[in-house]
Amino acid sequence: MLRPINHSLFSSPSFPRRRESTFRGRSWVLAFAGMTVFSVAFVSALAVAAPATPLPNAHAHNDYEHDRPLFDALDHGFCSVEADIHLVEGELLVAHDADKVEPGRTLQKLYLDPLRERARSNDGHIYPDGPRFILLIDFKTSGEKTYTALRPVLEQYKDILTRYTPKSTEEKAVTVIISGSRPIETLRAESVRYAAIDGRFPDIESEINTNLIPLISDSWWTRYKWNGRGEMPDNVRVDMVNDVKRAHEQGCIVRFWALPHNEELWQYLIDSGVDLINADDLPRLQKFLLRTNN
Repeated sequence: MLRPINHSLFSSPSFPRRRESTFRGRSWVLAFAGMTVFSVAFVSALAVAAPATPLPNAHAHNDYEHDRPLFDALDHGFCSVEADIHLVEGELLVAHDADKVEPGRTLQKLYLDPLRERARSNDGHIYPDGPRFILLIDFKTSGEKTYTALRPVLEQYKDILTRYTPKSTEEKAVTVIISGSRPIETLRAESVRYAAIDGRFPDIESEINTNLIPLISDSWWTRYKWNGRGEMPDNVRVDMVNDVKRAHEQGCIVRFWALPHNEELWQYLIDSGVDLINADDLPRLQKFLLRTNN
């Protein structure tokens, strides 16, 4: 039980008035100092907790290789992340190579569960009132078998996943797009699904259904053969602009992988309308995009 302070102790003959004044002065100083420390700590905590500015052009290449898969990307404002998966004994394990898979590092645990938790806490968004968020799933094992295992998993998260039919797209917090070993015809035949296909530039030579293929990706090096050093050659610039234009005319967004990591190239990509910029260095791309957007 807390007892009231006995103020008579401070006014007894054994405790002079001068010392009472000193004591009270020191008490106020200590109290003020304590309040100041608390205020600074509180403000600092708010600053740490503040969500990063969402960057719709930022794509975390091989996101799972960072110290905190998904969360490092979110802390830097990335709106697209890439997870390579292997079907191993019925589980969808996240890793680049088959010999690197580890039990427990499942697609659900590393990505789907935390994304659902975040969407629920942000009223149906990954960032508060933020733009779309893409989970690019790269199949490293058989497309048909891997999708057979993935389909029922996605059904469990349909409250947060974009829903597709052959004629419509109902966008939600997370848009799943399948790359790698892509079971294109299987997805095409489905009446309702919770994933789309990562297309290639040959796909846009004829009219395509963006409810099936909303994204066009390709290897930068294979397509343009430029290492990103010095001024971009005119023929590369023209080819890239035309490629992006044709994809946009079909209603698709564009991404390149295997591209040099330098800010000059990133600027060329932004200026040419490329929608997603691959990056392994999350802070560097974040800094570049924030500066560019301002």
